[in-house]
Amino acid sequence: MNNREIRKQIAEDTLDILKKGFFYTSNGNQINISDLQEKAENLTKVYTPEETDRLIENLSVENIKGETEIKVKNQPTLEAVRELIAEGNKDVVCLNFASAKNPGGGFLGGSQAQEESIARATGLYNCQIKTNGYYETNRNTKTCLYTDYMIYSPFVPIIKDEEGKNLNNKEYCAIITAPAVNKGVVKNKESEKLSEVENVMKRRINKVLAISLENNHRTIVLGAWGCGVFQNEPKEIAKYFGEIIKNNFANKFNKIVFAIYSKNEKFIEPFVKEFD
Repeated sequence: MNNREIRKQIAEDTLDILKKGFFYTSNGNQINISDLQEKAENLTKVYTPEETDRLIENLSVENIKGETEIKVKNQPTLEAVRELIAEGNKDVVCLNFASAKNPGGGFLGGSQAQEESIARATGLYNCQIKTNGYYETNRNTKTCLYTDYMIYSPFVPIIKDEEGKNLNNKEYCAIITAPAVNKGVVKNKESEKLSEVENVMKRRINKVLAISLENNHRTIVLGAWGCGVFQNEPKEIAKYFGEIIKNNFANKFNKIVFAIYSKNEKFIEPFVKEFD
């Protein structure tokens, strides 16, 4: 069985677990997640662009005591999330580098990117498919800049590890689903919009961080958002995050982890330079 088939099988198993509401650990213990999943789905909220504009205008959050701890790590998003949970951090949130048009990206077909790895291992997909607005609006928009619609899902159960094995305990995190600009397509097919990319990405970074704080998350996992198939430049995205955190969110978060899982230093190095 090839890797795609294996990933497809893991995705199907996760959906089966969500349907049943429980899974078994490697020791044979039963972990019930139906209560968590129900809570995650019921509390999932779609933010319209107008709502996040207002949110940024009116956001009033006290600074933490001390300074924000920022780390850059070569690891998958959920591994970073689970590490933070194990260290005792409460209410961890992560950014899902989302498809604008398809819940879970291509995870059901065995595709592999950041969103797919999250959808394969958590209850996120079932939260996404219950929403209205995000997918419809992005599907109907004529540009690969996409829209500022975002989905916030709290209490999403984490079911599996990076290898696709069931966890040994009940864990959860909050997830913000938001699309980066597909810069590759904009460059090739909408070159007149290329000059808008920087402002759009900066605006979305602001919105993601504002949604986190609005929902009382002071520990967040970010990454090289849109730097894979969407072809945003890692050094530009690192710079945008650096500017926005420093200028608009200085000492608002306890911990920020940039989880960048790659064998290629070009994705990681700009973030290390920006933050370490």
